[in-house]
Amino acid sequence: MRWTPGDRSNVEDYRGRSGIGMKAGGLGLGGLLVLLVLSWATGVDFLSLVGGGGAGQTETVGTSGTVASTPAEEKLVDYVDAVMADTQDTWEKLLGSRYQPTKARLFRDAIQSACGFAESASGPFYCPSDHYVYLDLGFFDELRKRFGASGDFAEAYVLAHEVGHHVQTLTGTDARMRQLQSRNPSERNELSVRLELQADCYAGVWAHQTNKSGRAATGRMEMESGDLEEGLRAASAIGDDRIQRMSTGHVFPDKFTHGTSEQRVTWLRRGFESGDPGGCNTFQ
Repeated sequence: MRWTPGDRSNVEDYRGRSGIGMKAGGLGLGGLLVLLVLSWATGVDFLSLVGGGGAGQTETVGTSGTVASTPAEEKLVDYVDAVMADTQDTWEKLLGSRYQPTKARLFRDAIQSACGFAESASGPFYCPSDHYVYLDLGFFDELRKRFGASGDFAEAYVLAHEVGHHVQTLTGTDARMRQLQSRNPSERNELSVRLELQADCYAGVWAHQTNKSGRAATGRMEMESGDLEEGLRAASAIGDDRIQRMSTGHVFPDKFTHGTSEQRVTWLRRGFESGDPGGCNTFQ
């Protein structure tokens, strides 16, 4: 993607507060990050199942104090800020005064949110209670290395999906879905899948806007050739069926919480092709 760094006003840096050196069941950071991806993609807390740096580092200062980081990681922070800004610009235009800004809170290892204590293994998530997106940047490494979902647009898709959950909260969709889950416990997972697929579609709606010619000239993000394919590969890589097959060798449809690879690809593409959030009604 073509993009221009901003002023980081769309991120809050909690990396200096969250480095608590946690381990689970003897797992190091690499193992935790694998669980991070699995948990985000399936909605299952894999960390609970196990009992829950390097050369060239530089010191940078974030909003939470001194943070040990690398130039590559700082560039990634700028990229997250740019995606958050551009995604929200799109939704502000689509929703008008109904839209309320959010930010991405960056952390390492664990963080306390209004939705409770969260660990890296939870993966990126949106908390409807405080309207923030939470992200451990290490998630992107595992998304690329372990699941073959590489490319900057794959990372943007993940963020745009979480902002999609923010839109669902603002429009009341999230609250209605939770009411339905409460009244129909047997349909809890099916309703969760529909909510997640709509967030995928909303990510595609944003991508549709970034694909418009000349947007980079205005300081916004702009898609390049191959970007959509990166996003579709990422959506396919984190389908419930693929993740279950990788982790257990079997597929359990009744445990799906995010949708199959085919479903996630279909809804991301649908949002991209239409650019219309009205076409993202996964509840019909």
